[in-house]
Amino acid sequence: MANIKSAAKKARQAEKHRQRNVALRTRMRSAIKKAVKATQAGDAAAATTACQAAVPAIDTMVSKGLVHRNKAARHKSRLNKALKALKASKAG
Repeated sequence: MANIKSAAKKARQAEKHRQRNVALRTRMRSAIKKAVKATQAGDAAAATTACQAAVPAIDTMVSKGLVHRNKAARHKSRLNKALKALKASKAG
């Protein structure tokens, strides 16, 4: 436990920030999982909607500094690749 008043305040702030970061990271992961499940289920409309919802969630995490931009780009790329493959299989 902190002995100094400013250190105690910093510890309280750090815990608030940690909880907020956990919630935001969970929201991003849930959006990605939802898009992946819709893609695997073969529902092109639901997959498109889920991907369109996931991309801004991923970008928000990058702007907040919770996720590295390369990791975000990798997630978005994989989602788009899976969506494209799904649409190609439906068309063909």
